[in-house]
Amino acid sequence: MNKYIILLFLNFVSLCLYADEGYCFRIYLKDKGPSGYSLDKPEAYLSGRAIERRIRQGKEITVSDLPISSVYLDSLSACGGIPVVVSKWFSTVVIACSDSSVIEQLKKFSFVDSVKWVWKGDLDKRISVYKDSSRLEPSDSPLKSYYGYAEEQIKMLNGIKLHDAGYRGMGMEVAVIDAGFMNVDRISVFDSLNLLGTRNFVFPGESVFEDDDHGTKVLSCLAANAPGIMVGTAPDASYWLIKSEDSRSEYPIEEDYWAAAVEFADSVGVDAISSSLGYFTYDVSEMEYSPSALDGKTAFISRAAHKAAEKGILVFCSAGNEGNGYWEKITFPSDASDIVTVGAVTEKKKKSIFSSIGLTADYRVKPDVVALGSGCCVISTRGDIHYANGTSFSTPILAGLGICLWQAFPDLSNKDIIEMLQQSASQYKRPDAELGYGIPDVYKAYKLQKKHIGRRE
Repeated sequence: MNKYIILLFLNFVSLCLYADEGYCFRIYLKDKGPSGYSLDKPEAYLSGRAIERRIRQGKEITVSDLPISSVYLDSLSACGGIPVVVSKWFSTVVIACSDSSVIEQLKKFSFVDSVKWVWKGDLDKRISVYKDSSRLEPSDSPLKSYYGYAEEQIKMLNGIKLHDAGYRGMGMEVAVIDAGFMNVDRISVFDSLNLLGTRNFVFPGESVFEDDDHGTKVLSCLAANAPGIMVGTAPDASYWLIKSEDSRSEYPIEEDYWAAAVEFADSVGVDAISSSLGYFTYDVSEMEYSPSALDGKTAFISRAAHKAAEKGILVFCSAGNEGNGYWEKITFPSDASDIVTVGAVTEKKKKSIFSSIGLTADYRVKPDVVALGSGCCVISTRGDIHYANGTSFSTPILAGLGICLWQAFPDLSNKDIIEMLQQSASQYKRPDAELGYGIPDVYKAYKLQKKHIGRRE
């Protein structure tokens, strides 16, 4: 493992916890302290690929990229708080402790600005899983169609023509941030998966392949590569699989896990992120958000999504499935600016009843675009074809083709790709709160850009 990965991983890793009941608090620091890192030597904390992405898009390396001082972390630990996860972008440290009174001592440090409660529960609880190493082969009969059972979801976006033009994601690196990728390491449909690595921010050091199958289904929309059964929208891309969702409960600490996952993805140099997670309500009502917070600047997780975009990453995020619930609106972090928020439509190109609606609280168009989200073809944990509903699946379906589009025009910025997707969409001139700019035509976007380049030459 490269030095920069080790340093970053150790900076995020949770320490062992031995108490039963406990709390987690997010501590906002006034500064990062004497970390020993400098802006002049970014290779100490960013990969060469991350640095190259910044240079290519004219993104400066800033103080936000510097790690938090180990001196600060050691001081917090010595006081009785155990660092669980950190954010260098926002200078925060989540501390676990069995006695909440420890926080009063932590507040006395001169470098501590404020403290927020983000979790309560069993500090040492783990999800029991049954471990099995047997192979999982699809039982479905192969179809004549190359894309198998997934043909309609890529055809709706005119993605087959983009693939035929030679763009299937080769050379692009993608982080999929989700709840878990159960059995991905055993399912034959993923045999050709270009896996760069995995990270588990909820249970550091534990496998991402043994808990929760949501990410398995999401990943299949992108990376499945079994002709006649299922081929995803970016089968030749390379992937980091990152777990940030704690399925046991809903607390704001999951925003911290997500931010850490995004920061890690940035540090290793990914081009794009596909995330099918969203939040608005928590197990404790006092922690919940109100619709007025959907401004892209309030929620911790939304600020992290926007910051990732500022670093040059192409971020795709699910709009949420609250369209027929009391909330109705998009969920966090899909309110962030400069990311692609993806809603869902049916095979008849009508809004899926569950798909969350916009606009944002500051009247920006969200969702940005939509893709098939009702009756999506996915791979189950058994390795078979399954059909599922949700913006969780419309997001990776579209993300894969956005990634292929960027492969075709690597000199463009993440914002350029977003504009191309919007401008090619079915209702670009009349966006609304349900479908945003509508259904993109990625091959149309490709042809328009090729024509534009031809005129310049």
